[in-house]
Amino acid sequence: MADEGVISHDQRSGSKPDRNLAMELVRVTEAGALAAGRWVGRGEKEQADGAAVDSMRLMLDTVPMDGVVVIGEGEKDEAPMLYNGEHIGDGSPPVVDIAVDPLEGTTLTARGMPSALSVIALAPRGTMFDPGPCVYMEKIATGPRAADLISLDDPLEDVIRRIAERKGGEPGDVTVIMLDRPRHEDAVAALREVGASIRFISDGDVAAALFAVMPNTGIDLLWGVGGTPEGVLSAAAIKCLGGRILGRLWPRDDDERKAAENAGYDISRVLDTDDLVGGDDAFFAATGVTDGDLLDGVRRLDDGSATTESLVMRSRSGTVRRIQATHDRPKLREVTGGRYG
Repeated sequence: MADEGVISHDQRSGSKPDRNLAMELVRVTEAGALAAGRWVGRGEKEQADGAAVDSMRLMLDTVPMDGVVVIGEGEKDEAPMLYNGEHIGDGSPPVVDIAVDPLEGTTLTARGMPSALSVIALAPRGTMFDPGPCVYMEKIATGPRAADLISLDDPLEDVIRRIAERKGGEPGDVTVIMLDRPRHEDAVAALREVGASIRFISDGDVAAALFAVMPNTGIDLLWGVGGTPEGVLSAAAIKCLGGRILGRLWPRDDDERKAAENAGYDISRVLDTDDLVGGDDAFFAATGVTDGDLLDGVRRLDDGSATTESLVMRSRSGTVRRIQATHDRPKLREVTGGRYG
């Protein structure tokens, strides 16, 4: 590994991302969070999302990379910016895949609820899973301590018992975080039957996955059917933090299933962390939009400035940084034409 500030041969050739991209990416998520933060609690989730997209796209043009959006805002006809397949960055090496969710938790933001994030992940070109037509996947994730115990094929109750045994306790000592959705009713019944605790969330399963993987959060496991893009983003973070995520595509109807199969996807296949994000050099950055267990949200101060809190990490080094920043909003609006700040 090259020393700090030294560019290796691989980096010059464009086959490896430079470690300093981590700090470039957090500037991108800060921009998205600051823009979305102006819409917190105003009941306008589309406007909040649009502001985050616009600001992140502005900052991404300045990042030294040749990036292609693999996980973005959808297809080009539906998304004018950060659409799947869009080329971003200044065009210089390294050559990378990008997964982005400018505002994970649009409803959370609109309603002023906790744990909305602005999120981005980066990995070498060709290493990020493209979910194609599948919007949802079944997911399970946990930290390093129980990474070898999880499964999407075994009954969930058996997974809970194994984790409890590893912890030296009972199933009642295991807490699962999951989206509060009718499609999870059977799993909820099974978890309650075995005695596990459940922490429900209304939205935001990237934050939930991080919470399940990070130590000393009181959460042992993420389980449930959630967004496939969020699964890829979570996998990038989990590669940095340790732990494991498994996913299996979950078509919403027969048409989506047929479209996926026609595109060559094996619906029954369980995707491991490395299937979702391959290689050994993934980057992940997230900035809080609203206050949550993971990160503080954007806070506007009396002097016109604003503060943000972010996580930025890299899998190759295992470095995880928590960054608190103060932003001069009038200056930001001046240099960005009022697009964020």
